[in-house]
Amino acid sequence: MITTADIRSFFLEYFTNREHTHVPSSSLVPHNDPTLLFTNSGMVQFKNVFTGQEHMGFTRATSAQKCIRAGGKHNDLENVGHTARHHTFFEMLGNFSFGDYFKDVAIEHAWTLLTKEWGISPEKLTITVYSEDEEAATLWRKIAHLPDEKIIRISEKAENFWTMGDVGPCGPCSEIFYDHGAHIPGGPPGSPDAEGDRFVEIWNLVFMQYEQLGGGEMVSLPKPSVDTGMGIERIAAVLQGVHDNFDTDIFKAIISASEDITQTKASGAYRDSHRVIADHLRSSCFLIADGILPSNEGRGYVLRRIMRRAMRHVQLLGYKGALMAKLVPTLIEKMGSAYPELIPATPHMIETLNLEEERFRYTLEKGLRLLSEESHKVKDLLPGEVAFKLYDTYGFPLDLTQDVLRGLGKSVDIAGFNRAMEKQKADARAAWSGSGENKTDRVWFEVRDRLGSTEFLGYKATSAEGIVDALVKDGKEVSSVKAGDSVALVTNQTPFYGESGGQMGDTGIITSPTGKMEVEDTQRKLGDFIVHMGRVVEGEFKKGESVHLNVLEDRRILLKANHSATHLLHKVLRKQLGPHVIQKGSLVAPDRLRFDFSHQKALTPEELHITEDLVNEQIRKNTAVNVRLMTPDEATKEGAMALFGEKYGEEVRVVSMGEAINEPFSIELCGGTHVNRTGDIGYFKIISESGIAAGIRRIEALTGPGAEGFALGQSHTITKLADQLKTTPHTVLEKVTQLMEERKGLEKELQSLRQRLATSGGSGESVKPEMVNGVPFLKRHLKDIPPQDLKPIVDELKGEFKSGIFAVVCEMEGKVSLVIAVSPDLLSFFNAVDLIRKVVPHIGGKGGGGRPDLAQAGGSIVEGIEPLFEAIRVEIEVREK
Repeated sequence: MITTADIRSFFLEYFTNREHTHVPSSSLVPHNDPTLLFTNSGMVQFKNVFTGQEHMGFTRATSAQKCIRAGGKHNDLENVGHTARHHTFFEMLGNFSFGDYFKDVAIEHAWTLLTKEWGISPEKLTITVYSEDEEAATLWRKIAHLPDEKIIRISEKAENFWTMGDVGPCGPCSEIFYDHGAHIPGGPPGSPDAEGDRFVEIWNLVFMQYEQLGGGEMVSLPKPSVDTGMGIERIAAVLQGVHDNFDTDIFKAIISASEDITQTKASGAYRDSHRVIADHLRSSCFLIADGILPSNEGRGYVLRRIMRRAMRHVQLLGYKGALMAKLVPTLIEKMGSAYPELIPATPHMIETLNLEEERFRYTLEKGLRLLSEESHKVKDLLPGEVAFKLYDTYGFPLDLTQDVLRGLGKSVDIAGFNRAMEKQKADARAAWSGSGENKTDRVWFEVRDRLGSTEFLGYKATSAEGIVDALVKDGKEVSSVKAGDSVALVTNQTPFYGESGGQMGDTGIITSPTGKMEVEDTQRKLGDFIVHMGRVVEGEFKKGESVHLNVLEDRRILLKANHSATHLLHKVLRKQLGPHVIQKGSLVAPDRLRFDFSHQKALTPEELHITEDLVNEQIRKNTAVNVRLMTPDEATKEGAMALFGEKYGEEVRVVSMGEAINEPFSIELCGGTHVNRTGDIGYFKIISESGIAAGIRRIEALTGPGAEGFALGQSHTITKLADQLKTTPHTVLEKVTQLMEERKGLEKELQSLRQRLATSGGSGESVKPEMVNGVPFLKRHLKDIPPQDLKPIVDELKGEFKSGIFAVVCEMEGKVSLVIAVSPDLLSFFNAVDLIRKVVPHIGGKGGGGRPDLAQAGGSIVEGIEPLFEAIRVEIEVREK
């Protein structure tokens, strides 16, 4: 049987033999594209090529792209497990032409591969074309010799006409469908039964021949392109002789492992659960390997939804352990060779899956119990407020609640849910609304297309001569600027570094024969186009004139030291904490550095101390920093780390630091500026470590003079503290520890005194209960006692008087705290929670919680304390005992 791995390899080899360049899969997190949550098709990594913003050294490409469809517009989550062909994670095989071949060659390639190389009978294939694309229909008849009834014209643009957005490249599609046979329900595409599973789309050919302009106008592209996509899971089902994607080799292996561990068969009531687990394992692991961690917003929340949906299905199988992590080795065995990034991420995937399952298991049972209770109260529709409570309190994503209700034949009031979480929803999605920079950057498309890339001289020089190629003022290109103008200036070459890779852009001075400009920032536009942003302070600048560019060198030196320090820090963290540590962001400023990385818990003081020491050890070694240019493949073979979310061209810059160039301590792909030797960094000092999101930690640090100044300041502070404590700097910690222990003893003694005072009648109140309707009732009105001390006071009163209802109220800093207790012999007649909820409004409180024998609440109306006591008396009087 042909395996999925065989299909992947054959497809890529088929197209590389036809002069296509194999481009590896990009990350599931789209590079520099805030409009997409995840990479959801093969063309995403080529988007800028199709729009003309980026140029590659080839015009034909092929890829096997990992994709996610579980959030936003493309969301298959709720269907996964219940159908034969929906998945959250899938692989898309594709071939692409960037202004090279067009429809005839694309159709020829597809038909030859399917029918001649893979031996699929032409009788099994049906083609769709856009109704206005007669050219494609003619080519299908000519190349594939298909009769007209096998070429179906689709008039709906949504089905067979692809657009990138409101503006940009677009064109008709031609889809290839496979007929699984009459025993499968469903009809051909375009028919009323098209939604069935008999005819399944296996390949989509997109012919980008138009450009959509603003205002609805569409013009022909001078160089049409081709974008195709084939879901590997669907073609694997065809070539392996099965109808259901879950019966293909990779899914069968994962499901078989799931069956063995859970001792349940993937049939009957358990079938869908095993399928959900297998699918969601793939998406969870690939997302974790690409640096995503479960959280409550954005991409991390989509991952959490996927993981928790799978974990709920583990519970449906009756399995009590953490199943997902145990299935990871099977996934690695089946997909690790095609996607080697999975292998070093294995420990991190297992840890993340186990942690999330542990977190969710704690609330799953309670949440399911609440959902069961509430669903029995309604006929068809669960109130949105209940669904929101499950989400907010028990961590139930909405689709998990829907999944449970689906089995009961019920649904959720979605509108009510959305109203209940409107604020959270807005916050979670705000990051994906886009920055609006495309409109303001449009002028740069035109300038870059005319001028090409900027030659960067800054690796070897901080001053240079250049020619003014463009001047942009107020978003428009101009021919000259004068003193007082804010301007963006472009030269043919520059020593100024444009902000990228976390490193801030250079500042400095540009002078012309008659003018002077202060450069306040330097930016990169459209990848390799460097723009100097600043203000003309003297004279004027004209397009075409020669200028002198001078970088502020002292600032550049500080930037270089901080950037090199981030490389050393990254390597030290990976060595110390594990290979799951991935850079998630950085800031290289002249006065500090900031480094964000994936890690599930805070670093201990000892770990921070070791990290700092190891970085400084590399600085003291004063080893050379080497920079080489090579291909991405060569860099990968040498062990260079490619940073998460970065996109690299055909030639990359590899920065290595260590004792020997062939055995460096650190080796990374990086376009930034760096020191010549590690000793130039001077000194490295961590000033803070914190969490910025679920599974993301941040270290802030200083280098050189800034680090030395910070350390000296700490030393002065310790010396002053030692003087205050009447000790030496070396024994400050021992002295502080001693004082803290003494304070704990005093606080304990104070708490004991408060309790004795409160129970001894020190405030003038009787310490004996009054009898109300035959029930002992003891009240205490206290002041300036911490709320946490009230329960011990109540416990002491209960221990002394055995039977009764006890109410202790305390005023402190304008707040009122209340504890009510009921002795065991009265629990058949009184409930502390019920009592407290009835009387707490007197002090301005709401609700209250606890157990039948002990409850607590709070408020802010001091004047309501005596009415509250009276209300308790009334409750006792009206209750029959």
